[in-house]
Parts: sequence; structure tokens; C-alpha cells
Amino acid sequence: MADIKFEIKETIGVLSESAKGWSKELNLVSWNDKDPKYDIREWSPDHAKMGKGVTLPKMS
Repeated sequence: MADIKFEIKETIGVLSESAKGWSKELNLVSWNDKDPKYDIREWSPDHAKMGKGVTLPKMS
């Protein structure tokens, strides 16, 4: 499976945190060098791993 390239452009807020240190966040993320989109998902403390999430388009 191909690697997914991502860059968190802006952290908007942390929605919740788990006992294991993962946090559900709302961020503005660029996926595979494309325009950033709003993204809600769980992230590991170092943002190296992520869970399943929802991506929404950024309206101009």
C-alpha cells in the first residue's frame, strides 16, 4: 500500500483525549500535497499515527 503524505497546516482544537494519550482533533490538513481540508480524527501524541476520521472540504 502506498504511503499517505500529510501535513497539518493548522491545529484548530482538541475535542477530546484518551487515557492512552491519543487526542481527537480538528485540524486543517493537506493530504498528498493537495489543498488543505478540515479533518476530524484521533492522533497519537507525536502525530505519527492516526485513526479513522472525517475530512470536509474548505469552502472559500
